[in-house]
Amino acid sequence: MKKYADMTIEELKAEQASLLEAYEAKKAMGLKLDMSRGKPAPDQLDLSMDLLDAVNSSSDMKSSNNIDCRNYGVMDGLPEAKELMAEIMGTTSDHVMVFGNASLPIMYDTIARLMLFGIAGEEPWCKQEKLSFICPTPGYDRHFAITESFGINMIPVEWKADGPDMDAIEALVKDDASIKGIWVVPKYSNPTGYSCSDETVRRFAALKPKAKDFRIFWDNAYAVHDLYEDKADSLLDIISECEKCGNADLVFEFASTSKVSLAGAGIAAMATSAANMAWAKKHITIQTIGYDKINQLRHVRYFKDMSGIKAQMKKQAELIRPKFEAVISTLERELSELDIASWTNPNGGYFISFQSMNGCAKRIGVLCKEAGMVITNVGATYPYGKDEADSNIRIAPTYPSLDEMYKAAELFALCVKLATVEKLLA
Repeated sequence: MKKYADMTIEELKAEQASLLEAYEAKKAMGLKLDMSRGKPAPDQLDLSMDLLDAVNSSSDMKSSNNIDCRNYGVMDGLPEAKELMAEIMGTTSDHVMVFGNASLPIMYDTIARLMLFGIAGEEPWCKQEKLSFICPTPGYDRHFAITESFGINMIPVEWKADGPDMDAIEALVKDDASIKGIWVVPKYSNPTGYSCSDETVRRFAALKPKAKDFRIFWDNAYAVHDLYEDKADSLLDIISECEKCGNADLVFEFASTSKVSLAGAGIAAMATSAANMAWAKKHITIQTIGYDKINQLRHVRYFKDMSGIKAQMKKQAELIRPKFEAVISTLERELSELDIASWTNPNGGYFISFQSMNGCAKRIGVLCKEAGMVITNVGATYPYGKDEADSNIRIAPTYPSLDEMYKAAELFALCVKLATVEKLLA
């Protein structure tokens, strides 16, 4: 197939006419496809239905240390729940607090506490003149939404194949005390699917920010979400690496079972230093008397330990992997020879990051929507929703069925070709 860049105007117009005919045929099919968010599909959620039977009205509701899980108390989580979440995050249970059903509220609340009360003896963030956060891009739109909602300035840095641009990050934090934190999805990053290399993790742990209240927000959402057993990415434990560097207080790590068990009813945790934990507990004791211990007990009795988690995630991968492969194979077949786009091919996680020709992404989004397919809002993977190159699109393959995923990938590739030809002719 001839590259679009090598085509004459006449050839491009002929290609456009052919693509438009195919596009109208797709529109006539009345498709209703949803790739807007990284949601588990119903068959993934079906895998965890037995979880609801792990605790019932006849169950012993006592934890391993004889706490009655039906009552108040135990603000930082059951010992066995801490142990399970520590295994998922690759740390030790003495660093872990277990919260409610999802990690996003923990991240939001942590920012809110820093805004209201400060940390490490520093002024509350709300009383400081200027606040900035480093935001590796493309990145997770909900991270950016939290930061923006508190009026914190966002500084984009590039996310590379081995993690965020550490040269840029080290230079930024070294001399600027207004930079208070950074968002990082360290394994199978949202949306690139890239993971931080060992060197990148060590450089994060060794950061010397000018601001004493600078914190790394380490959102380890996809810690156990491998698609391939034989080529799973590995990730160093940021907690122990920070301790080795004398930076124990530098990081807040977050994780949950939201995409392991039931997305609306998992358990979530934060791992951090003893000092950070004491700071958090001081404020959380005013906020709550305790989180849902019965749900914590339910998860521990169902999964038991890391071997149970791994068995579950193997089943998840068997459902998800064909959908990722459907997208990748379709993009390779339809677009590779045209040399008009690129995309990631991750070993795990929930997303594929797609780069179109500059100036085409928004148009691709419009074409998809008009043909019956909803994708993530174009630009959402950048702070303030502004992708200056107008080229990045987050593909979320998990929710549609496999048959729908093939249809969606074919429609998406068609929209990419049509938008690109339009751009070249313009």
